[in-house]
Amino acid sequence: MKSRLKGIFQVLIPLSIPLILIMGTIRFLLTPVFVRFEYHLPYFPPDRYGFSDEERLRYAQGARQYLVTEAEIDVLGDLRFQDGSPLYNDRELRHMEDVKQVLQGAFRALYAAVVLLILGGVWAWREKKWNVFWKSLARGGILTVFLLVSTLLLAAVGFQTLFVIFHRIFFEGDTWIFRYSDTLIRLFPIVFWRDAFLVLGTLTAGLGLITAVLFGRISKRMKGD
Repeated sequence: MKSRLKGIFQVLIPLSIPLILIMGTIRFLLTPVFVRFEYHLPYFPPDRYGFSDEERLRYAQGARQYLVTEAEIDVLGDLRFQDGSPLYNDRELRHMEDVKQVLQGAFRALYAAVVLLILGGVWAWREKKWNVFWKSLARGGILTVFLLVSTLLLAAVGFQTLFVIFHRIFFEGDTWIFRYSDTLIRLFPIVFWRDAFLVLGTLTAGLGLITAVLFGRISKRMKGD
């Protein structure tokens, strides 16, 4: 039984690290800080259809807030332009509901990974297998770097292709395809998603590298002792 648990943790802990680091970074990107930072970049394109900078940022923050709270879709569906027409059309609202559902599932997976990590730590403490635990964390860091660097290389070759593939994997139908005049595209143009992807990739890969080096050294030091 003990050897079986050791094998399980040696496999599952490295797999949990990329999920924890990726979702932790995504949660950072879903804070007001990143949206505000992106909107103030000098190359961020202006809205060609009439939103002022203040309106655009306010609506963008509202969309972001919908995704990370328990708010219902009505908080977006009730918004109106000055002429009384809805700010978001039905396709956009369905897509936002889909995005929220995907995020909620991903965060549930994150919580499960954190619980697994805690259980691994408790097991290592009880069985005095800290070296196995640290080594598993280091392997998870290496796996994270490999996954993110590979994805960044693919994005460098063709970001739009990768963008389409991502949406086809996680979303059914074509609710994620919009006109340039649709509100979601006006608030979050492709430049926004390109930058978000680059921040996600570089920050997560950096955290993975730190994890690999730090816990790899701890493991070697304990082995030497």
